[in-house]
Amino acid sequence: MAVSSKDKVRARGIRHQRVRRKIHGTADRPRLSVFRSLKQIYAQIIDDQSGKTLAAASSIGMAPGEAGAGGKVAVARQVGAALALVAKAANIQKVVFDRGGYIYHGRIKALAESAREGGLIF
Repeated sequence: MAVSSKDKVRARGIRHQRVRRKIHGTADRPRLSVFRSLKQIYAQIIDDQSGKTLAAASSIGMAPGEAGAGGKVAVARQVGAALALVAKAANIQKVVFDRGGYIYHGRIKALAESAREGGLIF
């Protein structure tokens, strides 16, 4: 019996809520939240106490072909590097990583490693 896409989305939502009960962003250590769709990837740094987004980056406008070999994973690396630059400009160094219920693999891992290389401390 095949699992429907609705069930997969619901399961990811449950995993995300379970993680969010434990992870909270503060002013001195905000939360780096990642959302992955089929074609795009979005990352934002959020202060949960004030409810404000401090920095954000996404793959909107980037085509997988622009990144060269690697496709969407290479684009995720670029988004991670861009987010690290925006975070540095906003004087953010330490973050808490919220993978959004996704497996730490592929695009999520590439974004996280690229953000670390850019200077963010998880």
